[in-house]
Amino acid sequence: MHIALDAMGGDHGPEGLIAGALLAAKEADLTVSLVGDEKLLHSHFKKAAPESGVGSRIHIVHSSQVVEMSDNPVDAIRKKKDSSIMVAFDMVRRGDADAVVSAGNSGATLAAAVRRLGRLKGVARPGIASIFPTVKKPVVLMDIGANVDCRPLHLFQFAIMASAYSRSHEVVKPRIGLLTIGEETGKGNSLVKETYAMLEQSSLNFIGNVEGRDVYKGDVDVIVCDGFVGNICLKISEGLVEAAMKMLRDEIVKSLAAKIGFFLAKPAFRAFKKRVDYSEYGGAPLLGVNGTGVVCHGKSDATAIKNGILGAATMVQKKVNSEIVKTIATESVERQVEV
Repeated sequence: MHIALDAMGGDHGPEGLIAGALLAAKEADLTVSLVGDEKLLHSHFKKAAPESGVGSRIHIVHSSQVVEMSDNPVDAIRKKKDSSIMVAFDMVRRGDADAVVSAGNSGATLAAAVRRLGRLKGVARPGIASIFPTVKKPVVLMDIGANVDCRPLHLFQFAIMASAYSRSHEVVKPRIGLLTIGEETGKGNSLVKETYAMLEQSSLNFIGNVEGRDVYKGDVDVIVCDGFVGNICLKISEGLVEAAMKMLRDEIVKSLAAKIGFFLAKPAFRAFKKRVDYSEYGGAPLLGVNGTGVVCHGKSDATAIKNGILGAATMVQKKVNSEIVKTIATESVERQVEV
């Protein structure tokens, strides 16, 4: 297994990305290519590699350009053809790597994947999925921002792709919910209503509508929505966790009793923080692309990068793309027969 890591992406520079690559190589039998400015990466790598014991499985591939977080995704991949993210996907296209992981500009990562690898057969629009923690087990939500304007076919295919990804996490028959403003049939805009009809007539395990308050209940395995709604859902969730932790800290310092209570409950608070920490979930997979890619949070630390690399390797091993192509083909035939 060979993963190409965009070592120039992310908010904290190459140091944390290299540390994550070393952790992944230490934990699993894989090779990681760090793609980026060769001189810069060598200087950071020399400091970290001797302690790891896995330096021989880490390679450096030079690229002369970087896509910044502020860059327009489409313009960036058109003008910066030797950027680290483009070079990484070139490696997959040539067969030199099995997957790409990036903590850089997510729009540019998806655009580069589509430009270099194309779409899977039958896929109208690739998208980005994300894993959300719930009170039971994690749920996959798709799309989280790649496609803000969608048609019913796109949402229907998001359900197929997210279900295939969910199955790679040992969910045998993922339960699918459609995110809208009410549980009852007929609630929502025309996009939701038409998508509901398509899902209801399919062989997918569709259980009906779910509301925003149901996202964290864990009663479904997959939640489908357009990228506009999904991105808002994602950002509200991130903001809520940060606000809740800050409010909790503010209350703890108000009294001695609260401080003592916190000290006694410290293991529980630590476990809760880990449960809602995005770094534990291995990044957001690009689904529908004719290859494998994972987008990590821009603030990702070494643990998050490690989990992103391991997650990408799992997607390749579990043949998620083959599952997507097979299911799309089956559903297309079934709908044609019905018509």
